Amino acid sequence: MTDTNSEVSGVAERYARALFDLALEEKAIDAAEADLARIEAIMNESEDFMRLVKSPVFTAEEQLAAVSALLDKIGMSGIVGNFVRVVAQNRRLFSLPGIIKAFRKILSVHRGEQVAEVTSAQPLGDDDLAALKASLKEALGKDIAIHAKVDADILGGLVVKVGSRMIDSSVRTKLNSLKIALKEVG
Repeated sequence: MTDTNSEVSGVAERYARALFDLALEEKAIDAAEADLARIEAIMNESEDFMRLVKSPVFTAEEQLAAVSALLDKIGMSGIVGNFVRVVAQNRRLFSLPGIIKAFRKILSVHRGEQVAEVTSAQPLGDDDLAALKASLKEALGKDIAIHAKVDADILGGLVVKVGSRMIDSSVRTKLNSLKIALKEVG
């Protein structure tokens, strides 16, 4: 199965490219981006939905029925709604997190942006995201697309990844460094 933290698989890239090309053709890129963000939020909030996405136990019919019911409930139709149904029907629902990640990368390249993956202990507010985006743009000289995620395990601070660069100012890392320094002294 695909791990959401691993590199995007070839399957995910192909599906993301197909979705992007269709959205571009239909002039619905912003709507597709917003709908994918809604689906990602549901995956992050619902353990049951993530289990459905990741588990090979469910048949294609069961996955399609469950996904269709969810999409109907949230009122999502159009390109992304139909796309997610096709992904479920083709037994590729496990690659949905990777598809979303790949779609964002394709979209960022299309817009001439560089992607910054930002991990925080708590959700960042709009003002915080805007300030971070402005700081990164100033430092890198490029437009920045921020993909924010929450990981309570870092305790506080931020972990920012832009390309191959990473800035880890998390409390967890600082505590681990302090722990190592104290062991060396003692």
